[in-house]
Amino acid sequence: MRVSSSSSSSKDIARPPPSSLLKTLFVMSEIEHTLRLPPHLLNRPLNAAIKGELESLFLDKVIDKLGLCVSVYDILSIDGGFIFPGDGASTYTARFRLAMFRPYVGEVISARLKESTKDGLRLSLGFFDDIYVPIPLMPNPYHSEPDPEHKNGIRWVWEYMGENYPIDWMDEIRFRVHSVNYPPIPVEQGNDSEKKDSEEKDSRQKDLKPFVPMVIVGSLDADGLGPIAWWV
Repeated sequence: MRVSSSSSSSKDIARPPPSSLLKTLFVMSEIEHTLRLPPHLLNRPLNAAIKGELESLFLDKVIDKLGLCVSVYDILSIDGGFIFPGDGASTYTARFRLAMFRPYVGEVISARLKESTKDGLRLSLGFFDDIYVPIPLMPNPYHSEPDPEHKNGIRWVWEYMGENYPIDWMDEIRFRVHSVNYPPIPVEQGNDSEKKDSEEKDSRQKDLKPFVPMVIVGSLDADGLGPIAWWV
C-alpha cells in the first residue's frame, strides 16, 4: 500500500554510507503530518497515543520516493490539539522520523529465491518480496532448464568454463540493486455505468496482478554475485 496525503510533508535525511564495507538497507526520513486523535485515546500519554496512530498510518506502507516504512523511530515535536466545531477529536501536527527500507542503487544485498520463471527470478528478504532479476541482468552466459523440484518451474544456470552452476532454492543469493522503482497507481479506464459483459469483466479482473507500489530490480551479472555457494 502506498501512502499519499496532502496533509503530510517529508524531508529525506538519508545519508548514504561512504565507500567502505558499511552497507545499509535502511534510511531515516523526517515527516510532518496532521492527524486526528480520537477521544478514546485522550486518556493515554500524548506521545504514546500519537505514535500509535502514526504506526497505524505508516507502518508496512510505501511512501512514494522514500521507501517502505518499517518503524516510527521517534517523535520530534507535537503541536496543536485543536478541536474543530462539530468534531470531538483533537487535531495535532506531528513531526517525526521514520525508519525506511530503501536500498540505494549499487548496494549489494543477500536474499532468498521466491520464484524462478521464464522471465527471470523473484527474490525475497522476508519482509519485502518484490525484488526481480530480469533475464538481461542474469549472470552471463546462462541457460534455463526445467526445474526437477518444481512442476512447470524453470531453473536458471550460469555457464562458466565448461561447468554449470544452477541457481537453487536453498541458496542465499547476493544481488546488486540496479534500480528502485515506484510504479504509478493504476487508474481504471472507462465509465462504470457503461454496460459490460459481467463474465468478461470477471475474467479480466482475475488476470490482473496485484498493484506493487515499490519494485527493486536486481542484477547478478558481476563477480561475487549470485548464490553465495558459488564463491565459497
